[in-house]
Amino acid sequence: MSLVFTGTFVCAQESASDQLSSVITDGSVALDVRYRYEYVDEDGFDESARASLVRTRVTIKSGKLGPVSALMEVDNVSALGSENYNSTENGKTEYPTIADPEGTAFNQAWLRYSAEDLDATLGRQRIVLDRGRFIGAKPWRQNEQTYDAARLQWSGLTGLTIDASYANQVSRVFGPGDGSNPADWHGDSAFFRVNYDFAEDHNIAAYAYLLEVDAQSGFSAAKTVNNSSDTFGLAYTGSFSDLSLLARFATQTESGDSELDYQASYYVVELAAPLGPVNVKAAYEVLGADNGVGFGTPLANGHGVQGWADKFLATPGDGIKDAWVSVGGKLGSVGLLARYHDFSAESSSVNFGREIDLQAQWTINEWLTATAKAAIFETDEPGRYPDTTKAWLTLQLRL
Repeated sequence: MSLVFTGTFVCAQESASDQLSSVITDGSVALDVRYRYEYVDEDGFDESARASLVRTRVTIKSGKLGPVSALMEVDNVSALGSENYNSTENGKTEYPTIADPEGTAFNQAWLRYSAEDLDATLGRQRIVLDRGRFIGAKPWRQNEQTYDAARLQWSGLTGLTIDASYANQVSRVFGPGDGSNPADWHGDSAFFRVNYDFAEDHNIAAYAYLLEVDAQSGFSAAKTVNNSSDTFGLAYTGSFSDLSLLARFATQTESGDSELDYQASYYVVELAAPLGPVNVKAAYEVLGADNGVGFGTPLANGHGVQGWADKFLATPGDGIKDAWVSVGGKLGSVGLLARYHDFSAESSSVNFGREIDLQAQWTINEWLTATAKAAIFETDEPGRYPDTTKAWLTLQLRL
């Protein structure tokens, strides 16, 4: 009997030792270095902005200890050479804004429990919902947006996925330290999304995004509590042969301690199809307004949604209508994209302007990518949205 017990104990010790060893041996370390040169010329400024910035990201992911794994990710953003731009933190307001403050911070740090149909994640994490249109990570900026949150993702029934998160802090692109904008938002926010594949290549989703932002000393309500809102909506995605369709609708009201009083709607219809060697997309997107307040998307992946010039990251008080068309394709290993936007107000006859966006992206090899892109915005309302030209050169290394 004692020999059997001793043998069982030794085997258990060896099994536990193997599991602990696999946490390290099955883990990974990744390096992501992104250099970007950004140029901004905007009417109203005597000087153009020029930023030469590098973001270095180190990601350490463990192997699994039973159903549990962990991840830690650290970012550093550093300027190379002169800082001839307004980072929102460096005080150089004589230049146009390039919202990439320098600093080092934990971008992610989480524990995850994974079962067959359930993932539960606790800690600082990346959350992207509805393709980032309402809840996203803003990956374009060098300092990414992440959430201190508890998140559950369940897919226990065929075709059905439930995604629920509670977040008490948003680590924003303006961090890691406060500048002219808060680096972090605190408050009790909840994000819910139910996704159902009701047929092959056809999906419908219902969502509720309840954003609460607390007041913060030294910052106005416009930069804090007035971003609190409740958003409810539906989305459909589907494919009909070569034609892809996205349709989304939402309604939004103020919430929490917001000083605002409004009820605004949002909708978009987007079509995509191949046309010979190129892919063509076209969309009509409307963010409404009420009582001088536009439908807000402060947590969205804003860059590129309504033009790369980023003139409409905050929705105008008379809303916005965005009609756009894009053409993309490949020339060897280089991806090419061109997009045209026409912007106008939703609740008035005002035309805001037009924008042309151009991009060439060269996949040099599996770990190195080079990108050149530009945005040219021409205004019809110079008192509100000045003419702006932006250009970027990016080199990204992933190991």
